[in-house]
Amino acid sequence: MTYSQADDAFLLGGRTFRSRLLVGTGKYSTFAVMKEALDRSEAQIVTVAVRRVNLNRSTESLLDYIDTSRFFILPNTAACYTADDAIRTAHLAREAGLSNWVKLEVIGDEKTLFPDTEALLTATRSLVKEGFVVLPYTNDDPIMARKLQDAGAAAVMPLGAPIGSGMGIQNPANIRIILESASVPVIVDAGVGTASDASVAMELGCDAVLMNTGIAGAQDAVAMAEAMKLAVQAGRMAFKAGRIPRKLYASASSPLQGISR
Repeated sequence: MTYSQADDAFLLGGRTFRSRLLVGTGKYSTFAVMKEALDRSEAQIVTVAVRRVNLNRSTESLLDYIDTSRFFILPNTAACYTADDAIRTAHLAREAGLSNWVKLEVIGDEKTLFPDTEALLTATRSLVKEGFVVLPYTNDDPIMARKLQDAGAAAVMPLGAPIGSGMGIQNPANIRIILESASVPVIVDAGVGTASDASVAMELGCDAVLMNTGIAGAQDAVAMAEAMKLAVQAGRMAFKAGRIPRKLYASASSPLQGISR
């Protein structure tokens, strides 16, 4: 059976998406470059940092460059360092008409930007009770991933590496463990630097990949956006196809068995 992306729906928060690439909107050189990169990525979900965008649009805003007929806006609580701050920011986004979905970030350390998982869990529980679709950015700890899932998160989003580091997935074993027990989508968020990193995440069996700096910080952001699109597709296709087992010794690709002499 030939793999078809159209038949491989991505179900998230009760909605169906075709693309498994989620893209951020920060750090681009211009809004015009951002718009073109989003177009080339063919993503359907784009994240917007609520605290870094002009919600009332009294002046030029990146929201002016996002076609909401094509892209689903996912507000995020970037730059929030407490549960209360993240909860307020999510409410602000909903009241501004962006969405009742939230990519939930509660940062615990300014230098590493690692999440404060205790505060993250508190905020997740609160926002789920208030009717939000919560997608929490967390570390690659399988225990915390399970707790967030039990708290009602619509997905768990473990980091591959620190935000903006571009180092790729540093602990694939933990990602595999998270995948084994997850009953909600697992989306790698943070640390993707190039197309091969995105493919690795998808080959592990992750449902999707979210990235920003890996595209926006590239020398050619528009070309990188397309490369990431293709990498996610290729990684997903390879996962569905099923890789060969790893072996210590060689196995001839042209065996003699079965050949008449």
